[in-house]
Amino acid sequence: MRCTAEKPSKENILALEDAIELLRGKWKISILRNLSYGEMRFKDLQEAVTGISPKVLSKELQDLEQHLLITRTVNNTKPVTVSYAITEHASKTVPPIINALLEFGLNHRKKIKEG
Repeated sequence: MRCTAEKPSKENILALEDAIELLRGKWKISILRNLSYGEMRFKDLQEAVTGISPKVLSKELQDLEQHLLITRTVNNTKPVTVSYAITEHASKTVPPIINALLEFGLNHRKKIKEG
C-alpha cells in the first residue's frame, strides 16, 4: 500500500493501526529480529536483547506468540528449557518492515545531521 492523496479506506486505517499496535514497544522488533536468525532459548534471547528484564521478555514473548508471530517449544531436557522461533508467516513479513524502518532511520539521521 502506498500513501496517496485520496482518503484511505477505513479498512486500511484499521490494518495500519493493528500493525502499529502489534509491533509497538521497545522490545518486540528486537526480539523478532533476533529470532529471524534462528531458534533461541529464553536465556540466549535475554542476552541478545540487551537491557530487557526476564519479566518483560516473558510478557513480550507471550504477546508475540498470541499474535502468531513466534512459536514456543518446551524442550525435554533436564532442567527443562524453552525455545522460541519465528513463525513462517512472520519470517516472510517482518524482515521487510524492519528493513524499511532501518532505512528510514538511517535516512532521517542523515537529514538531521545535514541540518
